[in-house]
Amino acid sequence: ENVSEYRKKVLYVTSFLIGSASKWIDPYISNLTNQDPNYLLNNWVLFESKLFPFFGDPNEFRKGEAEFDWLRIKEGCNVSLYIADLQGLASRILYCSESALIQHFRKGLASRFLDQSASYPSQIDSLQDLMDITLECDTRYHERQKEKNHFQEKKPEASNLVSSNP
Repeated sequence: ENVSEYRKKVLYVTSFLIGSASKWIDPYISNLTNQDPNYLLNNWVLFESKLFPFFGDPNEFRKGEAEFDWLRIKEGCNVSLYIADLQGLASRILYCSESALIQHFRKGLASRFLDQSASYPSQIDSLQDLMDITLECDTRYHERQKEKNHFQEKKPEASNLVSSNP
């Protein structure tokens, strides 16, 4: 990316700053003519490195870890919501290794997913593979639930099936 692309990105983000963050950025914005690549508004990395220590959440890492510990799929919910929540947390906690994310993901799954994924012939080596398999299991589970409900609705009463005549 060139300086003008970084500048557009920084200026876009600054348009959302409010309160003390807005006051902090105002002097920089008043000097929009500065084209130096190392000027805050022209350098995304510099902008981030200055913004987050002052205005980011200092406890984001600990809060993210706690959220990982509490993240669970609710019974009957689609796993896609769980995956979205996990990926959102992972994007905020940049240190997480692939194996740690796999462990967090598995920890929050309902046992039906773990049971079904155990039937897959190969070892699951990536978070993406685990998510794909879990989505497939979830799709099958919900299809099966619909079949069961449909069957229950069409099932004739037992009194109609048994004849009292010899």
